[in-house]
Amino acid sequence: MQLDRQIRAYRETLAEWLRGLYHGMISHPAYEKIENAAEDSEDAFLLACFPDAFGIPSPMSYYTAELLPYLAEEFGQWERRMWDRGTALERKGKQYHF
Repeated sequence: MQLDRQIRAYRETLAEWLRGLYHGMISHPAYEKIENAAEDSEDAFLLACFPDAFGIPSPMSYYTAELLPYLAEEFGQWERRMWDRGTALERKGKQYHF
């Protein structure tokens, strides 16, 4: 009975350790890369829709303004992110140097 409990505890500990190892080595970095790619795509879309937010005149702004009620929640975050973003070289450098 005592031996069964020890074996079960050992297996649970090993399973937990292996789940953590899998998450840390494989799963987590993949999620981070996917989130960064999605954020870049969203930034490009919003910049194409609302370039006038950064002083770039666009004749399409009149038509894309209709999207603003649907994107209002993300618009403030996006604008802050774009102003805080470094140069393109710095952003690419962060991908390769942690």
